[in-house]
Amino acid sequence: MSVSSDLRLAWLLTRGADRLERRRAVLTALGATAATGFACAAVALASVRGQVQFPYGNGLLDQPGTRRGVVAGLLLLLVPVLGLLGQCARIGAVHRDRRLAGLRLAGAGPKQVRRIAALEAGLACLAGALIGYAGFATAALSVDRAVDPVAWLGAAVVTLAVPVLGVLVSAVALRRVASPLGHVRREGAGRGPGLLLGLLLPVVLVMLGAGLVLVRGSSGTAASLPLFVVGAVVLSGTGAIWVAGTAARLIGRRFAPRTERPAVLLAAHRLQEDPWSAARSHAAVILVTVVGVGLAGLREVMLDQLAANEAETGVPQDVGYYTYGLNLTATAVLIALLISLAALAVGTAESLSSRRRALAAQVAAGVPRRILTRALLLETALSLTPALVLATLGGTAIHTAYARIAGQSVPWALPLLVPVGVGAACLLATATALPLLHRSTHPSRLRVA
Repeated sequence: MSVSSDLRLAWLLTRGADRLERRRAVLTALGATAATGFACAAVALASVRGQVQFPYGNGLLDQPGTRRGVVAGLLLLLVPVLGLLGQCARIGAVHRDRRLAGLRLAGAGPKQVRRIAALEAGLACLAGALIGYAGFATAALSVDRAVDPVAWLGAAVVTLAVPVLGVLVSAVALRRVASPLGHVRREGAGRGPGLLLGLLLPVVLVMLGAGLVLVRGSSGTAASLPLFVVGAVVLSGTGAIWVAGTAARLIGRRFAPRTERPAVLLAAHRLQEDPWSAARSHAAVILVTVVGVGLAGLREVMLDQLAANEAETGVPQDVGYYTYGLNLTATAVLIALLISLAALAVGTAESLSSRRRALAAQVAAGVPRRILTRALLLETALSLTPALVLATLGGTAIHTAYARIAGQSVPWALPLLVPVGVGAACLLATATALPLLHRSTHPSRLRVA
């Protein structure tokens, strides 16, 4: 069969989708809309050349240097969006595997089945990309100045690239294809990098921070600070993700054979069975936490520095220029957090959907639903807490190094509220799947293969 035949079959499957498949398509389209909007805005700003005068943005978009920072922020927002698209591709995997197994019985090969499933996601991404382009066009036509034709061309290229990217992400997420008999070969929980390597990264991070503090006042410090920030985010974020998986495995091994509390027992066995599932679901949230903690501290230090300079020189500082940039960055981080929470909620729903027969069997055996609810929340809390602690340390290292360089005191109160808020938001995102948990535990689910 040709690609056109696969596309036609994917369209027919999309039109005849059930409620779960329609929800997956809607979430995928929303992710594609966000990706298209962010990328088109980045292309439009990147097409502006030289010094310009924008009537909005408080001067933040007037200079090329600050515009490049805004463009980089918009492009970084694509990372959690791609994570959301990957999670959406996994929704209803058991139901989709059964449907794709029917295609295998009809004579379709594994590559063709994977291609059809990826094209289904591509169609949803195409709808979302067109909506995002329409929003960009509306915003571009409403501004006072004419948009460069290069920006329109770049936005069109982005609109076409987003569905292609969605197809590739879906193909990677669906690399395991159901057999003709409807069975999916699933590998066991892979070995992670281990706790030692996860703890080694923050040690390196602390050493980098100590080196910057020692060279405080040197001319190379200002130039090395951006590299330190990027390194801190990467090192602490990666280490926190590894710690999330390793801690989930250790917690599962520790509590599963010893605890007498039913909810802890169920959560521990689940973490022991697949410890790296939590690390994959929490990856984007952990990275956002590192950036959020660092940004909260940097904001306090910069405002204190501006106030000190104004008191020392007597010259009024343009505080609005800096606060607008900081608020814009905080808004971008908040958007990334919301997208990451949506991906977490989607991943939780997929986990419940794949385990609905086992959950129904537990309820039929006498396990109260409130115990399953507590176990679901504990799965998130037990694996996420160690990662949030390490992410907080990474973000704290960022604003501590900057505070030492600027000669200001290190803020503590506001940055420490960020991981607390992120943890609470993750539990709320997990709780959004509780209605699905209650439906999945109905005795009729025992008949579902």
